[in-house]
This record gives sequence, C-alpha cells and structure tokens, in this order.
Amino acid sequence: MVDVAAYAGGPSAMVASCRIPGPSPREWLIPTASTLAGTALFWGAARFVPEEHSLLIGWTGMIGLILMLHFGSFQLLCNAWRLSGVDARPLMNRPVASVSVSEFWGRRWNTAFRDLTYRFLFRPLTSWVGPRWAIFSGFVFSGLVHDLVISIPSGGGYGGPTLFFVIQGSAMFVERSSFGRNIGLGRGFRGWAFTMAILILPAFGLFHPPFVRNIIVPFMKSLGAR
Repeated sequence: MVDVAAYAGGPSAMVASCRIPGPSPREWLIPTASTLAGTALFWGAARFVPEEHSLLIGWTGMIGLILMLHFGSFQLLCNAWRLSGVDARPLMNRPVASVSVSEFWGRRWNTAFRDLTYRFLFRPLTSWVGPRWAIFSGFVFSGLVHDLVISIPSGGGYGGPTLFFVIQGSAMFVERSSFGRNIGLGRGFRGWAFTMAILILPAFGLFHPPFVRNIIVPFMKSLGAR
C-alpha cells in the first residue's frame, strides 16, 4: 500500500518513505569478525599444520575461505549495497540456527542458488512429477553440479557430492514424515541436532580427499598460505 502522506509530499517524500534501512552495528561486526577469523585460518593456522597432514591443511583452508567469503566479505558487500539504497539480501541467513534440513536449504544457505533452482527446476518439475519428487530432483541436480565442479577437476571422489545431496533430500523426507514429527524432528533442539548431523557427517563425501589434496592444497600454496 502506498503511503498517502508520502505521495502528497511529492517524489522526494516517496523515496524517503521507501528508503532501505542501513545495516545495524551487529551486521557489520559479525562479518568483519568472520573475515578476520577466516584470514587467520587460511594464511595463519594452516602454516602450522605438518605437511604430511594434507587433509587437515586443506580443511583448515576451506573453513577459512568459507568464513572469509560466505560469512565475511559477501555480507560486507551486501551491507554496502544496502547503504546505497539497494535491498540486497545476504546469501547466508544464519544457517547454524536451522532447526530442520528444509529450513537450512530452503531459507538459510546460499539463497541465490536456491532461488535459481526454485525458478528453473522446482517449479517446472512440480507440474510433471509433483512437489516431493521435484524437491528430490533438485537435490540430485545439485549433486551432479557439484560432482562436475568438484570431482572432475580433482580426478577422483566421483559420486561423493551427489550422494551428499541425495542424503539431504532423503533427510528432508524423514523429518517431514509422521515418524520424524513424532520424534521431534523439524523443531527445537532435536531438529537442530538432526540437521547439524545430516550436514556435517556426510560432508567428507562432498569435499572428498581428492578434492582437498589436488585442488584446495595447491590453491593454498599458490596464494602463499603454505
């Protein structure tokens, strides 16, 4: 609904009434801290891991990159857009607070990719196979894409990323089932614990050893992190 008082005041009043609120101090502090922590891990802590522990080196670097980019600089860039008047939404919306797998993938993790798959995959497939199989197809598609960009360049670990996303889709069905609801999945602490377990335990299939050793570690060395 248009603000009548703003409309009567002319275009400048209309713009003022629709002004995008700027980021709060907390919205600056947290991504700044994430960027610094990620930098410390990537260019600092990784140097102290012995050379023979290549997987630990790679995982330290990956966690550092995620903190620097996904939870750090990307959020700071979003804040800058909001200061300029653009209603930019963050890619990451507090994913650790998710109490269900559905919430994590549907509302909190990488919302840009979620929007693309919803528009170009989920909606068209829903009319053909129904919403349940459309959701599952979306996870399989995500797995194949990640296999393409992770497994093929690293020359190994084929199928690991696809299996990871198949597990995510299957877990979503479990938590939405009557059994899942009866044992408390999808809400509260049990839902949160189930979500974190489903995300963390199979993560070694998504970022498998060939990817860590053949892509991440050489990438870190090229940037002087080792």
